Amino acid sequence: MSATTLSQAPLRIGPLTLDVPVVLAPMAGITNTAFRRLCREFGAGLYVSEMITSRALVERTPESMRLITHHESETPRSIQLYGVDPKTVSEAVTMLVAEDRADHIDLNFGCPVPKVTRKGGGAALPWKRDLFRQIVEGAVKAAGDIPLTVKMRKGIDSDHLTYLEAGKAAEGAGVASIALHARTAAEFYSGQADWPAIAKLKETITDTPVLGNGDIWSAADALRMVAETGCDGVVVGRGCLGRPWLFGDLAAAFRGEEHTAHPSLGEVADTFRRHAELLVEFFDDEDRGCRDIRKHVAWYFKGYPVGGELRARLATVGSLQQLDDLLATLDADQPYPGEGAEGPRGRAGTPKRPALPDGWLDSRELAGAERSSLVDAELDTSGG
Repeated sequence: MSATTLSQAPLRIGPLTLDVPVVLAPMAGITNTAFRRLCREFGAGLYVSEMITSRALVERTPESMRLITHHESETPRSIQLYGVDPKTVSEAVTMLVAEDRADHIDLNFGCPVPKVTRKGGGAALPWKRDLFRQIVEGAVKAAGDIPLTVKMRKGIDSDHLTYLEAGKAAEGAGVASIALHARTAAEFYSGQADWPAIAKLKETITDTPVLGNGDIWSAADALRMVAETGCDGVVVGRGCLGRPWLFGDLAAAFRGEEHTAHPSLGEVADTFRRHAELLVEFFDDEDRGCRDIRKHVAWYFKGYPVGGELRARLATVGSLQQLDDLLATLDADQPYPGEGAEGPRGRAGTPKRPALPDGWLDSRELAGAERSSLVDAELDTSGG
């Protein structure tokens, strides 16, 4: 079904103007240079790096430095940072700006992963109002003319919502836009995103663009979110897994054009092969690139008549030649399967009690003992 078209105004994020108000959501282990380049080949918008830990970046660990490297074709360059210490986050932002490594910087306050929230990071952090404000204000100051944005969730759970208060604090700090994933950390990716919460944030935040995130599986969903919530743009995550052509659909829809991609099995195979090739280039290692493409098999071939044995072999591929041999056995003329290839993808998880530091919910302000306990929160390269 073709999406109902809508002519949408460009999205302005500080000095950046996006003709198509679409942002690729940072996804750990997914939105590396290879996937971002592939998505760009299909559509337009802002394509954000996977989440980088600010401490690892300040320490210039080899992996963090590799993750922030953009291909020469990537413009604008967008990096998402995760951190819990205002000083370290500011230092990371200062480094990115001073070394001209980014045209846009986003701060993550939405990650629901237990290893992040149990240390007070991600979606848990806005509960501590002073800490959130200090991080955002320091980062905006360090960013200077580079637009700095925030992405967050509704809160920790339905009894501990933070998004309206955090949104107002972020706007007051001078961020260039605010993105809301309309779920709590407790919901993870389960159930249905609360789009009315996006509308409520948009009503609350009057001078800063608000972006909506959650349950965008098609261009029609994106247009419906804008129509129902009044948000200024959309952030697309799991909906593009194995479907980079979704960004072409989104670009057409927001430009008021009628277009929906219905790729044949051969076209999907060609895109899958292109993704693998870009991963090999990104890692500069054929074995590692082929190992990484394995996790994308189920997403790309969702709904298509690809037998279980072939799927299993694709999920153990070890070289580009082996990949080519396997893809050559597909019936390339098989048409788009319709609904079988559409809809939700990626792990939704189940609602669960978020992992938090001891006593985290006892106060909205950060106690001294809690501040010292955050020291281990940034040990990984990527927080996601």
